Order: sequence, then C-alpha cells, then structure tokens
Amino acid sequence: MKPDSLQKPTSRREMLRDSAALAGSAFLAHLFPTPLLRASAAGYRQQAPSPAEMLANLRAQRGAVPIESQKLADNVTMLSGPGGNVVVLNGPDGKFVVDTFLSPAWPKLKESLDTIGSAPVKFVIDTHWHFDHTDNNAPLHAAGATVLAHENTKKRMSEPHDLPLFGLHFDPSPAAALPQQTFAASHNLQANGETLVLQHFVPAHTDTDIYIHFQKANVIHMGDAFFNGMYPYIDSSTGGKITGMIAAADKALPLANNDTKIVPGHGPLGNKADLTKFRDMLVIARDRLQRLKSAGKSIQEAVAEKPLADLDSIWGKAMLNGDQFVQVAYLAL
Repeated sequence: MKPDSLQKPTSRREMLRDSAALAGSAFLAHLFPTPLLRASAAGYRQQAPSPAEMLANLRAQRGAVPIESQKLADNVTMLSGPGGNVVVLNGPDGKFVVDTFLSPAWPKLKESLDTIGSAPVKFVIDTHWHFDHTDNNAPLHAAGATVLAHENTKKRMSEPHDLPLFGLHFDPSPAAALPQQTFAASHNLQANGETLVLQHFVPAHTDTDIYIHFQKANVIHMGDAFFNGMYPYIDSSTGGKITGMIAAADKALPLANNDTKIVPGHGPLGNKADLTKFRDMLVIARDRLQRLKSAGKSIQEAVAEKPLADLDSIWGKAMLNGDQFVQVAYLAL
C-alpha cells in the first residue's frame, strides 16, 4: 500500500501543486518550455495549463528534435531524436521498424524511412506502451504495416492513464494505433536474412516491456528497460519495478558479447559494458532505498537522506536528478 503522501491527488489544485513542486527540476525542464513551467508553478493563482495542454506541449517540444541516423549493420539503422531510439531493419522483405517516435515527428520519420530504402514498412514492433514509442503506430499502419507488441501493450494503450506527478493525462490510443498482433511470452520473425527474437521481460520499466534481438546483426533493442548513462524513469503505475529493471539487464547480458550494439530506449547507443554499469547502479539504488523503506522512512525522508549522492554526478545529469529518481524508485520497490 502506498503511504498517504503518495496517493493520487484528489483535486486539480493538488495535482498542479505537485507538478509545481517539480517545476524547477531537470525532468520537467527536459520536457517542457519555461513559460509552461512558470504557469504550472503559479498553481491556482493564475490559469495553469490543463493536462491536455501539458501533453500537447510535451509532444510539440520533444517532437521537434532532429532525427539522427546511425548505421548498426548493413541492413540495420538506428534513428535517434524525438522520443527515444528507433531501429529499422531494411531489405526486400520490407522494413521492420522498432518504435515510432512522438507524433509531431511523423513527417521527419517518414522522410528518414524513405531515405533508408524504397521497401514498404511491413511490421512495426513496440518495445512497450508509452506514447513516445508508439505515437506513430497509426500512420504506419495506415501505410500497410502490421503493429506487433506484447499483449499488455495493447491492454495499456486501450486504457486511460494519469501521471499526477507530472500533471499529465493520456486518453486511450485510437484503434488504428493499437497492435494488430500480440504475443504473451516470445515471438520470432524471419526477414531480410535476419532472425528477430522478441522476448517479454518481467515487469521492469512497465509490465509491457520486450527486447528485440537482431541475431545476425548482433543488435539488441532494450526499449526503456535500459536508459544509457542516466537514471531511468520507472512507471510503477503500469507495473514497473526496479527489481524487474535489474532482471531485464540480467536477461539481456548473456545474449551480448563485446561487439554487441545495445540500443537503449533513451540515451546514446550502448554496449555490454554500458548495460552492466546500468545494472550495477540499479542494484546499489535498490538496496539502499529498500533499507530506508524497511526502516519505515517516508518518501520525503528518503529524499532528504540523499542516499544516491555519490551516484548523481554520473547518472543524475539527464532526465532525472537524484532526488527525483529516489521518488520514482521508491514507488517501484
């Protein structure tokens, strides 16, 4: 059971108050323009943006990030920028696209896919349900692609969700964006001379996470079970667990050698050493926070103790700082 201080806010005012408390944070600064944060921080004293406006601004700002292309193998390309990392397998059997960026990036994503080759997109594979990885499912499906994901991804995308901590609300995804094919544990695809192995993780970043192993190319896409060089966001509201994040790394590491390219959901292209460092950091964080929680410390008391201070200079400079990760991880213990 969550402590009272962690219960979902019961009013719009309380939700704005909690968002305002994070308004100066690296996380919200990473997501929202300064004027939007100032409006949120003002709370009920002025007209603050609605959850829908917050989400629209997030999409507009992050969706405007340029797309960068990086060759991972002869027929495998990573696209990075407006919502994580997309991987494309290209060849005569069609394109197989892992994740799809934020919706405002659609024209740039289409242009990037066309630049890679003329073959149509045959399959879209979602690493998990979050909007920054699934926003362009619908236009790719309309162009003829089949969307494939874990069965929990379809379930989560079919539901409304609230993230009161960030003042965000998500309506159910439109029917055209939902996966047309799902699987429960694992699924294999053969295409373009490549074997793609899709495997579900135990609840990690969410309860929908999978990895995609391009066996011949020696590439593993981890989705948001791996944030390279930064503290991860763990969505406990849809089943995320820090122990599951550790288990996900433990599951993927034996598949990798020193030449394996490991694609994170967010951050630069990684390798086995990077994933090992990430896994080791999570173990330290889990053990320290579990001791505090077992001692009866509230989330505010845990933050005040700065239990990850020695890790912050390495891991706390991107999406979440140390205090924010303590809050996120406490909920995910």
